[in-house]
Formats: sequence, structure tokens, C-alpha cells
Amino acid sequence: MSFTEAQLNAWLAAFIWPLIRIGAMVTAAPVFSARQAPAIYRLGLVLVLTLMTMNLVPQPPVVDAFSGRALLMILQQLLIGVAMGFVLQMVFAALVFGGQVVAYSMGLGFASMMDPQNGVQVPVISQFYLILATLLFLILDGHLVLIGMLVESFHTFPVASDGISRNGALEIVGWGSRLFSAGLLMALPVMAALLLVNLGMGVITRASPQLNIFAVGFPITMLLGFLLMWITLPSVMENFEALLDEGLVFISRLLLITR
Repeated sequence: MSFTEAQLNAWLAAFIWPLIRIGAMVTAAPVFSARQAPAIYRLGLVLVLTLMTMNLVPQPPVVDAFSGRALLMILQQLLIGVAMGFVLQMVFAALVFGGQVVAYSMGLGFASMMDPQNGVQVPVISQFYLILATLLFLILDGHLVLIGMLVESFHTFPVASDGISRNGALEIVGWGSRLFSAGLLMALPVMAALLLVNLGMGVITRASPQLNIFAVGFPITMLLGFLLMWITLPSVMENFEALLDEGLVFISRLLLITR
């Protein structure tokens, strides 16, 4: 058997270009990029997805590997993959931000633990919300939806030197404001209730100055905070589900995918 150089370049291009986009998405997307998953497993996932996808996408162009066009194509594949994962990272970061606001409101801002997904210290409330959100994401088949959108993106944005435009990048940056607004919305009921509790403690302190408010107020605030977390947990998960759907719709609109 003999193969020409053109055939080898075509086979290599059909594997390398999807590999770059899929690898960028897996590196940036939540759950897929979790720090507790060994790097060899993530690399294996990228290779398996590439082998399964390379025959389902349009044939990429064959270009010189050391040309300027090849460099632009690499940057575009990285940008498309990272954009998909980055939007979902902001969805999960909104939940972390909401948990931080709740933790600081109830006096647990000092209680932090390592987030295994991002490798940073976050309050325990944020970690609790994040674990539930990850389970909800998997139950709703969010990982399968993301993989399906990634495969469809090769049809709407084929491998080429052009892809996401400057306006698309600006839309991604603008959508980042949802991180703060959605996170504050998730924490608003607990934050407002604890604010009223603190105001009540201030009134009690003025009425009875001899009462040690620090010895009484801290346990009451923390106890009420846990109670309010339990009451508002369904609404927090509903807000997260709505934000997740909004993020997937935004990715579909950004990549011209019909859902």
C-alpha cells in the first residue's frame, strides 16, 4: 500500500482541526475541566470525541502547516471552543458568587474550602451550591447538549480562517454581566432576610445595651441563615436551571445553531 503526501495531509487535517476545537472546549467547559479528573482522562476524552466527530463534519481545507492562514485557523478553532466553555463557566461562577454573598451575610465568609473544579478557595456555601449544580447539570444531560452543539458548530462555523467575529466576542464580554446579576438574584432572598435580622439586632442593642449582642447575634444569624438556605434552595436551583438554559441559547445564537 502506498499513500501520497496529499492524502496524508488530508487525513491529518481531518483529525487535527476538530482536535483543536474539541480540546479547547473540554479545557474551558465546567465539569469536563474539573481538576479532580486526571489529565490523561481528559486527553482520552478529547481523542475519543475527535475520532467520533471527524467523520461527521465537513472536510476541512488542506493548508500549509506553517502558513499564516493555518495560524488564523488555529486561533479561530481555539476561540470557538473556549467561547463555548467560557459561557458555561460564567453560569457556574454566578452560583459561586451567589454562595459567597450568602456566606458573607450569615457570617461564614471565613469558612472556605478548595473547589476541586477550579482549584481555588471558595466559601463552603458556594461549594455546596456548586456540587448540587453539577449534579443538576449532569441530570439534565447538559454535557450531552454541549457535545451536540459542538458537533453542530462544525457545520455552522466550518474550519476556516474566519469564525466568531469581533461583534461576537463583544457579545460574550457583555454577557458576562449576567454573572453578577444572576448570582445576586439567587442570593437576594437570604441576603434581604438576614439584613432585616441584623436591623432587629441593632434595635435590640439600642433597647438593651447591657446585652452581649456578639454572643447572641452570631449564632442566631447563622442558624437563620441555614434555615433560609433550606427554604430557598429550590428557587436557587430553578434560577440556575434558567440561567443554564439562557447560556445554552446564547451559545446557539453565537454559533448560529438552531435549537
